[in-house]
Amino acid sequence: MDHLLALKCTICGAEYAVDEVDYVCPRHGADGILDVVYDYDLIGRRITPDDLARDPDRSIWRYLPLLPVEPDVARQLAADTVLATVGWTPLYPAPRLAADLGLRHLWVKDDSRQPTASFKDRASAVAVVKARERGYAVVTTASTGNAAAALAGLCAAVGQKDVIFVPRSAPQAKIAQLLAYGATVLLVDGTYDDAFDLCLQAAPEFGWYNRNTAYNPYMSEGKKTAAYEICEQLGWQAPDVICVPVGDGCIIGGIHKGLRDLLALGWIDHLPRLIGVQAAGSSPLVDAWERGLEGWEMSPVEAHSIADSIVAGLPRDRIKALRAVRETGGVYLRVTDEEILAAIPALAQGVGVFAEPAAAAAYAGLVRAVAQGIVQPEERVVVLATGSGLKDVASAMKAVGEAHLVAPDLADVRRVLAAGG
Repeated sequence: MDHLLALKCTICGAEYAVDEVDYVCPRHGADGILDVVYDYDLIGRRITPDDLARDPDRSIWRYLPLLPVEPDVARQLAADTVLATVGWTPLYPAPRLAADLGLRHLWVKDDSRQPTASFKDRASAVAVVKARERGYAVVTTASTGNAAAALAGLCAAVGQKDVIFVPRSAPQAKIAQLLAYGATVLLVDGTYDDAFDLCLQAAPEFGWYNRNTAYNPYMSEGKKTAAYEICEQLGWQAPDVICVPVGDGCIIGGIHKGLRDLLALGWIDHLPRLIGVQAAGSSPLVDAWERGLEGWEMSPVEAHSIADSIVAGLPRDRIKALRAVRETGGVYLRVTDEEILAAIPALAQGVGVFAEPAAAAAYAGLVRAVAQGIVQPEERVVVLATGSGLKDVASAMKAVGEAHLVAPDLADVRRVLAAGG
């Protein structure tokens, strides 16, 4: 992996060789998240947009020269397994939603089409490869559900053992996924933050590979592939705005990293503004952005929202998440649970994407951004839908009306139709 130059601390700027540290900057402990530094000149000599246009691979592995993994290991694990289908999710034009908002150009990136139905497959695919590279017998993570399901599913695909920490409040559909994939599931009687901290303690104690985002520096590298896909699917014409749901901050940090890669390579000519969207009941990054705080100055808050996937009292990837918005001239916005629920049928009926609450939050944020004049009618906008509505059917039912009960005869069907059903 000669295209990797170093691992750089996001707090103090210290650089380490890739084999010198495993996870974080030793000067700052768990807060010292590292960024992967690449040799873009070397990468640019190895891959071009024209090369990609000829590549039949439709997965994140088409971008192997830009990923921090051993290519042979990645190809071996992906061959004839579910790993081969991670990434290259659809980017749907959404003209009806655009018209409703007074926009001219709007797309929805549908990552509910991933193998385990969420964006988190991108990072978990990289985690599985890194664990195999380093010879770990067990991989672990803490999650509100989606990252856990992603890791469990991809581990199952290649016969890798995994141990998952989730808060006991996680939706049953997500827990069912974990158990179906054969993961060892530990329901933590506490919050997501409690589960995260317990996972951090357990990994070194038992010799497990730690997949946690905002701790393992390589997870952002999996998530950045969505930025590559968006720009490639738009003919390397980067959009003006990307709306991203934000909890721990790793997704928006990953999108920012991918865009920075493309700009450094000269494949795009500008960085889109990133709009980070948080639930009002879990919006510490919005508060930090409004107050001009750095990530290391933030304090935990009591977090709650129907959008469980973006609930985090102290976002673990807060340093990258704040920089993603600040360095692109973007904004952070908070939306209410009511706005999030309204966005679920809006996306479903407007473009055919059934999103869980956390994913629908991105569209709710766009609605608010348009209303506040943050997004202009002529701008080209992408909404990132990160997970399937099937992950949390109970919440989806709160967003829609009741079905019509009819007797088994045609007359009753006519009655319902005549009543406007």
